[in-house]
Amino acid sequence: QVRLVESGGGLVQAGGSLRLSCAASGRIARINAMGWYRQAPGAQRELVATITSGGSTNHADSVKGRFTISRDNAANTMYLQMDTLKPEDTAVYYCSADGRAYINSGSFTRAFSSWGQGTQVTVSS
Repeated sequence: QVRLVESGGGLVQAGGSLRLSCAASGRIARINAMGWYRQAPGAQRELVATITSGGSTNHADSVKGRFTISRDNAANTMYLQMDTLKPEDTAVYYCSADGRAYINSGSFTRAFSSWGQGTQVTVSS
C-alpha cells in the first residue's frame, strides 16, 4: 500500500504564496504520474496540475502562470508552488499518484493508485 500525505496548506491573503508538498511512502517500486486536484465547497473535484516521472507537466488554464508543479523522484515527493493566489483558489487540495508497489517481501509488483487526505488552502480577499 502506498500512502500520500499533503502538507503546506493554510490561510493567506490574496496575492500571497503557498507551497504544498505531497510525500509518498510505502513499498514503492515506481511512481508514474502524480497530480494535484482541488475541491471547493459545493463543487466537483477539479484537476490543477499533473507531472510525469520524466517531468512533463500540465497545468489547468485557471492556474497557468501562477502555479508550478514539480517533483523530486529520489524523495518520492511532489510540490505545488502557488503564487499570486486568488480567493477563488480556496479549496481542499489533494494529491494523487499511480505506479507500482512491491507485493509482500518479494520482487513482484502490482499497480497502485492513491490519494492523499487533502490540505485546506484558504485565500482571503
